[in-house]
Amino acid sequence: MQARNLIILVASQMISATATISFVTLGGIIGSTMTDNRALVTLPLSLMIVAGAATTIPATMLMRRIGRRYGFMLASCCAAFGMIVGLVALRQSSFMLFCLAAMMLGANTAFTLQYRYAAAESVRPEFVARAVSFVLLGPIGGAILGKEIAVRGQDWIDGTPYAGTMAALAALFVVQALLLFVLREPTAHIDQETPQTDRPLGAIVRQPVFLGAVFGGVVAYGVMTLIMTATPLSMHVNDGFSIEDTGSVIRAHVLAMYLPSLASGFLIERIGVIRLMIVGAVCIFATSLIGLQGHALMHYWWALVLLGVGWNFLYIGGTTLLTYTYSIAERYRAQAVNEFLVFGMSASSSLLAGTVMFYFGWTTLMVVPIPVLIAIIAALVYIRRDPLVRRQPIADEG
Repeated sequence: MQARNLIILVASQMISATATISFVTLGGIIGSTMTDNRALVTLPLSLMIVAGAATTIPATMLMRRIGRRYGFMLASCCAAFGMIVGLVALRQSSFMLFCLAAMMLGANTAFTLQYRYAAAESVRPEFVARAVSFVLLGPIGGAILGKEIAVRGQDWIDGTPYAGTMAALAALFVVQALLLFVLREPTAHIDQETPQTDRPLGAIVRQPVFLGAVFGGVVAYGVMTLIMTATPLSMHVNDGFSIEDTGSVIRAHVLAMYLPSLASGFLIERIGVIRLMIVGAVCIFATSLIGLQGHALMHYWWALVLLGVGWNFLYIGGTTLLTYTYSIAERYRAQAVNEFLVFGMSASSSLLAGTVMFYFGWTTLMVVPIPVLIAIIAALVYIRRDPLVRRQPIADEG
């Protein structure tokens, strides 16, 4: 493995996660102080995700031309500037500027999500699952830093709550850009047993395994974003929990999203990618069941923890499964389609979260994911015997 690349990608992932967690924790709360329309309080978070969705295909095409390294650095600089815009928005109490800052952070997220592809391209095919899961360990540190910066940053600059948070995040993105400057350009390894085809995009997309992999990512990110975006509103705004309690639940959720990465790559090798994805879908299903039981702190905590574990298994499994469906020549096109659909669904879910919470409440929000979870389990059972799945590479410990 290219240990240097993986370490840089882990650290960079941690910084991006720190910013995202801070925004998820504070976005709706800050939005509620800047607009009187409660249906719009999650608009900055929604625009962050919409900007990410809109950037996914351009990001992929840009990196195809200039490489992963320079693409990632450009995104880091954009995010640093965005956090400065966020600071100005807080000083001027400008909802529009805060939305712009969120969009600039979202553009960076579109690149950050492709760190896992850079990791996959830095190792041999049999180590892809491990590399992807290893890079997704970065947000564990982000879960700790993000919560602390979100909670403590409100007092760092007198007279402007949370301006200190924006300043700290801007500095972290400058560090991220410097780290990525020393990243070695990943070089995809060729699997000698896999035909190196260059098929039209339609032929790639029509593969059942490709559709299953994308569907897994869409469900994982869509449901996770829907519930995670709504949680601070439900806890702090509706149920009156403190910022500290709300931040603790979000931190537990993010830790649950990424701590399983210590084992998920190895689990894929032991039990298979399809089984792990099914377990992930079942965990998210359990989130809905717990969320329907009540509004106590532990209901939120357990629901969000299971949501995180389910996201990890379904998302890492989907990413690994996707790599079985394309050759090196086809990878950018296949990845662009996947990222656009996954992030597009995530954006739609974020927009839906505030509306559902305002008009229907937490209980309805918990019911919404159940049909799609049943559908993804059925789809995974359908493709489990596909030759592409059965040919998955196994790591050689020797």
